[in-house]
Amino acid sequence: MRDILIIAHFTQAPNEKGNGRFHYLAEKLSDANTKVELVTTDFSHRTKKSRQLTKEELIAIPYTFTMISEPPYEKNVSLNRFYSHYIFGRNLKNYLQHRKRPDVIYCSVPSLDAAKVAAEYARANHVKFIIDVQDLWPEAFEMIFDKGLLSKAIYYPMKKKADFIYAAADAIIGVSDTYSSRALRVNEKCDTAHIVFLGTDLEHFDKLAQEFKVLSKPDEELWVAYIGTLGHSYDIKVVIDALKLLKDRGISGIRFIVMGDGPLKETFETYAEEKGVETDFRGRLDYGQMVGILNECDIAVNPITRGAAQSIINKHSDYAAAGLPVLNTQESMEYRYLVEKYDMGFNCNNNDPQDLAVKLIQLSTNELLRRSMGKNSRRLAEERFDRRIIYEELVDIINLHCRQPENQQTLLEQGDNP
Repeated sequence: MRDILIIAHFTQAPNEKGNGRFHYLAEKLSDANTKVELVTTDFSHRTKKSRQLTKEELIAIPYTFTMISEPPYEKNVSLNRFYSHYIFGRNLKNYLQHRKRPDVIYCSVPSLDAAKVAAEYARANHVKFIIDVQDLWPEAFEMIFDKGLLSKAIYYPMKKKADFIYAAADAIIGVSDTYSSRALRVNEKCDTAHIVFLGTDLEHFDKLAQEFKVLSKPDEELWVAYIGTLGHSYDIKVVIDALKLLKDRGISGIRFIVMGDGPLKETFETYAEEKGVETDFRGRLDYGQMVGILNECDIAVNPITRGAAQSIINKHSDYAAAGLPVLNTQESMEYRYLVEKYDMGFNCNNNDPQDLAVKLIQLSTNELLRRSMGKNSRRLAEERFDRRIIYEELVDIINLHCRQPENQQTLLEQGDNP
């Protein structure tokens, strides 16, 4: 029987709501001839609380789910978080030393501590090592910290650790070309990297849209949607400023629907109140509730802060699945290219409320244009974001790198430690 180990520091537990890539993959891989184990932390990065699962919940899933101890932390950007990740990596190392050697390790990056432990274990035990690059560290932190000596002292060890992980990989997967290319630059084993977007299961998405359908939206209102984290990488203020410009011009009936939570939620709420803009902060919702609301919105905004490291992210697939035209301020050329190629909205200048307001007027006053661009957005989802199609590539990559039993026996005969 094949033994596949998935290590994903930042993922949901089976009893938590969400749209997890790794649970979906674990279920897809599990069969009578394949044992799959998904290893993560017992601390939820999202809720900042410890996790607990009942025996019934664990039995209900077709794969093994293992939680490893990690100390709690309160803030996403803090020394406590880095310490917490270090301890998680140390505990993961101990777990791997007492676990039967798998045929392949499929590891999410970041966190770097966990991925480095996995890379070292794979190399020492002749296990094929596949990485799935979900974000770029330390690049993602550079816009938050200053550029002085302290930041360099933090970034340099992180960069060295990231380079080691990328170089150790037998196969590189990334949720965008930007991420995959970064890993490929320091890897001498792989000629190419694989780009598999985060995506969503469109059939499941559409069922949720009907199940949680919103019936209370006023006909005279146009809803502009944002979903995701309310933090330093997301420029919610520029959307509020653009809506304020429209309000000052006498354009009314536009409501900004914000779904998500984060460290700047209160700051954004106060700012919207000061500007007098019609904004509903719905907080963090169950995925089904979010889908129901998103599907009733008219326009989506993707306001990413200047200099942010994000490329193709979760909200892109949800916006496309909902068939919404997008107003995009993100600098990532990869996403800007998709917006233009599919004619699914407008790319806007970063941190420019005037430009955003002009393009918001174009969409809000032209229903035919909204519908046309919305259909194109849905076409993008069907062609590039549907997990039932695009995740077949992930399965193929894992199958390719799973060692055959006879190869395992040869290694054992040569002195390879089980």
